[in-house]
Amino acid sequence: MINAKSRYDTLSSERAQYLNIAEESSRLTIPYLIHQDEHTQGMRNLKTPWQSVGAKGVVTLSAKLMLSLLPPQTSFFKLQVDEGKLGDYGPEVKSELDLAFAKIERTILEQIAASDDRVVVHQAMKHLVVAGNALIFMGKKNLKLFPLSRYVLDRDGNGNVIEIVTKERISKKLIQELVPDLENKNTTDYGEDKTENCDVYTHVKVYGNKVTWHQEVYDKIIPKSQGKAPLSATPWLPLRFNTVDGEAYGRGRVEEFIGDIKSLEALSQALVEGSAAAAKVVFTVSPSSSTKPQTLASAGNGAIIQGRPDDIGVIQVGKGADFQTAAQMIQQLEKRLSDAFLILSVRQSERTTAEEVRMTQMELEQQLGGLFSLLTVEFLVPYLDRKLSVMQKSGDIPRIPKEYVHPTIVAGINALGRGQDRESLTMFMQTIAQTIGPEAMMQFINPDEVIKRLAASSGIDVLNLVKSMQEIQGQQQQQMQQQMAMQEQQNAPAMAAVDQKQQQAEMQMAMQAQQQQQPPG
Repeated sequence: MINAKSRYDTLSSERAQYLNIAEESSRLTIPYLIHQDEHTQGMRNLKTPWQSVGAKGVVTLSAKLMLSLLPPQTSFFKLQVDEGKLGDYGPEVKSELDLAFAKIERTILEQIAASDDRVVVHQAMKHLVVAGNALIFMGKKNLKLFPLSRYVLDRDGNGNVIEIVTKERISKKLIQELVPDLENKNTTDYGEDKTENCDVYTHVKVYGNKVTWHQEVYDKIIPKSQGKAPLSATPWLPLRFNTVDGEAYGRGRVEEFIGDIKSLEALSQALVEGSAAAAKVVFTVSPSSSTKPQTLASAGNGAIIQGRPDDIGVIQVGKGADFQTAAQMIQQLEKRLSDAFLILSVRQSERTTAEEVRMTQMELEQQLGGLFSLLTVEFLVPYLDRKLSVMQKSGDIPRIPKEYVHPTIVAGINALGRGQDRESLTMFMQTIAQTIGPEAMMQFINPDEVIKRLAASSGIDVLNLVKSMQEIQGQQQQQMQQQMAMQEQQNAPAMAAVDQKQQQAEMQMAMQAQQQQQPPG
């Protein structure tokens, strides 16, 4: 059996070139993301870049990606029933299913909001933009992020992950109870320093439709560290920013524009150092002058000293024109990088509306070309599948029959499609109203269906918001009954008067008949 450490060392050779590019990209943007000596004691001070455009671009783009993938105000998925398998059921059954699905969706979104998932996803997006790669482990409660420097992987010819090995530095005290003979190990045999820490490897392998993993320390499996899961609900999510055919790792956004970032870094350094040199002022005193340099240096502001002004000179760089050329080039580079990292936002506001989220998604899709499609396949779909699996096992949500119900992602590129559907429907309604008139439109268009489609395209939950046809009919019937009751109340006095007159007439007729029957006196 090949141990995890050997596989990690073997696969590290293929990762080396991607890791070197990632380290350089991190050095020019956010130095603490990827660096070689992250496990060493007494980490050296990281150098700060001479410019902040790279860091601002990474933070801005990663925030927009996180906002588009996991929007805080709308759901990124919908549970839909397969109507072909459901059979010929009435609309009442489908309405009940929609209500149940809406409750499940709200439960999942509340669990995501209560966790730190968005924080970890934001960090993962930073690593994707800089390094092009990131690994997320979905535990039962929280997410864990592995940067490119702490994991290796292998893919098959179709790009599917078949093996992952992670490396972590953990204190020996935490696993001494699990591995009793840990103290007897010679750490120098494993290329480690004699410290209180040790390397723990997690070996993940894919077998058919299942994923298995275990942890090793000093080539021995840690007890109770084994785990397995179906491939459809895997907790291991290796993410890529851009893919290249035949490459196991991805490419980052910073790598695509690293030439401009390097140029900006060099010009910024030159401009800062040149400006500092230009700002320096040096006074010179003629050797034959009676003015002593010590007297001049110690003289305060407004002091009176003895000397000749002609014997005192000032030395300055005087390269302002050269600095202007560098400043203009820096301005051009900043403009190009701002466009590349989408620093120019749609609109600055205290609250982010759904329309702004959609505009941001459209901007990302237009600029990055198909990024959402990749992140939907490699992140959103397995993320949602894992969430559903864990919450069903814990009993937080009821069991969902996979043969009848399937989740659908409505974020990213799919959200753009929903927005396009809304615009098309609105334009269609306006065209009909302008062509045949509002009166004729009400004759041919079903208002109930229009409201449902508008709500669906906008991602609005119509539960308890839009009245159903049964509720409308019930209200109409109730109004008719109330009107009839009010009319009866209004007609009651007139009816009573008519009844009284009729009774009086009947009494008069009865008295007349009685008089006629009596014999004449």
